[in-house]
Amino acid sequence: MLGRKSWVLVLVVAAAMLLTAACGGQENGAEQEIVKVRLAMDWYPNANHAGLFVAQEKGYFADENLEVDFYTPVDPSTVNQTVAAGADDFGINYQPDLLMARAQGVSVVSVAALVQHPLNSVQTLKSSGITRPSELVGKKIGYPGIPLNEPLLDTMLKADGVEGGLEEVELINVGFNLAEVLISGTVDACIGCYFSHESFLMENQGHPVNIMRMEEWGVPDYYELVLVTSEKMLKEKPDVVRRLVRALMKGYADAAADPDAAVDTLLAATKGEVDEAIERPGIQVIAPLWTEGGRVGWQTLEKWSTFGDWMYANGLIKDPIDTSAAFTNEFVEAAQQ
Repeated sequence: MLGRKSWVLVLVVAAAMLLTAACGGQENGAEQEIVKVRLAMDWYPNANHAGLFVAQEKGYFADENLEVDFYTPVDPSTVNQTVAAGADDFGINYQPDLLMARAQGVSVVSVAALVQHPLNSVQTLKSSGITRPSELVGKKIGYPGIPLNEPLLDTMLKADGVEGGLEEVELINVGFNLAEVLISGTVDACIGCYFSHESFLMENQGHPVNIMRMEEWGVPDYYELVLVTSEKMLKEKPDVVRRLVRALMKGYADAAADPDAAVDTLLAATKGEVDEAIERPGIQVIAPLWTEGGRVGWQTLEKWSTFGDWMYANGLIKDPIDTSAAFTNEFVEAAQQ
């Protein structure tokens, strides 16, 4: 049996353990508190976000003593602004949008590249026989009204020898009904169609498509999706950034290693809100883009600066900006150590 002193020691140790658990454990000898984090997504849940749901389901955020609330904003186009203002701690957004935001003085920084190449593309029905940009001359092109798509298409056309670029096609704002108007024959092609989404949506309806990827037709390669935070967050709470990135990179590495299981997790978490017939084949084309080069989340100055120069040349930003300040690999590198 334990004596009085032994019981006292047991009670002291137990109390210390409870206190440690309440504070969220320790890291490098320092008590680590549980932190609540808000993360705004770029769109409704889909295969692009599988790493988020896997990290949540496997407890990677909990392991880092983080409570992560990720959600779709009413207006996803405001993600950079809400992150910069501190209304959200992190966000998922697009490299072009981040550069435009920084050009306007919005202090957001990419801390990880989630998709290494553009998913946006030009698509045509296979039955049309149109397989390259130059064959779009004189045709109607549907797009979602997003201004970025205009110079993207112009660049693709000129790269294939269409000297007049956009002047030689009819661009029609059809909103986000891209697949519908292409299938109906209202337009001959669409831009703003993701080859990880609309292509499968149309194929599932019996309308297979041809895909023209942007980086294969003159557009500088860029990151479709990046994880963003504010300069203030980087300065004041770098440990929270480090913990979030570390957990998220584990989630995306696992999702890339077993895409089908990742879709299972996505479906279970969203309770049928996503279309399995689109997301299961969609993740197969996305997953290799998470880990290309062997490093989840890694970014290069060349890709940031080249696309930044292209944006300036095409009038998307008024003045050249310092693209080296738009991203950091510090936290991805720490996550992989």
